[in-house]
Amino acid sequence: MKFKYLLCFASLFCSTNCSYNSEDDLTEDAIVEEFVTYNDNIKSIIDTNCIFCHSSPPVNGAPMSLITYNDVKDAVENRDLIGRISTTDAGFVMPFGGPRLPQNLIDLVIQWEQEGLLEN
Repeated sequence: MKFKYLLCFASLFCSTNCSYNSEDDLTEDAIVEEFVTYNDNIKSIIDTNCIFCHSSPPVNGAPMSLITYNDVKDAVENRDLIGRISTTDAGFVMPFGGPRLPQNLIDLVIQWEQEGLLEN
């Protein structure tokens, strides 16, 4: 009799811990920022995902550095940085050779541009 209760408890425990994870469940939640600035939001994205190639000097065929605010601002305004991080074309996706940035980070960069590329 004890065994039946134990079996029921174990079954109940296992069934409550099961879940279905879709790809949407595995991505980070959207980040909502009142104002996006380079220093508060964008610099950490660039430093974490881009600086390996876009250092000073650039390496691995990267055409420019993304070290400073002015470097990144210029890349958004004149070098299609948003297009490169937004594309799903495997031949052009950045970071190079890696998975595409999570959409919530891409959205922050887009919001930063829309709000005027604020530094602080």
